[in-house]
Amino acid sequence: MSETGGKPETDWVKWVLVAIIVAGGVYANSYFSAESLLLRAVGLLVLAGIAGWIAAQTERGRAFVSLCMEARVEIRKVVWPTRQETVQTTIIVLIVIFILAIILWLLDWGLNGIVSGIVS
Repeated sequence: MSETGGKPETDWVKWVLVAIIVAGGVYANSYFSAESLLLRAVGLLVLAGIAGWIAAQTERGRAFVSLCMEARVEIRKVVWPTRQETVQTTIIVLIVIFILAIILWLLDWGLNGIVSGIVS
C-alpha cells in the first residue's frame, strides 16, 4: 500500500476506466452531433468530471491534485504590480520598441544605399 492509502498496483485499472470514459465521451459527442450543443457540452462536462474524479483516486492523480493546491497557495503569495506600475512599464517598453525600430530602419536605409552604390 502507498502512503496515500491506495493500491498503486490497481491504479492501471482506474486509468483504463478513465480512457474508456474519455473515448466514450468523444464517440457520444460525434454520434449525437444532431442534438443540441448545450446538451452535448453538459454531457461532456459530466463525463470529464467523472473521469477526473476517478483519475484523482490514483497515486499520480493525488500527486497532481496536491501540486495544484500547492500552486494555488504560491499564486496567492505573488505581489502583483499596481495599475500605475503596469502602465509605466508598458510605456517604457513601447518607447524602447519605437527607438529600436527607428535604429533598424536607419540601418536598413544606410546598408541599402551602400549596396545600391556598389551594385550600380
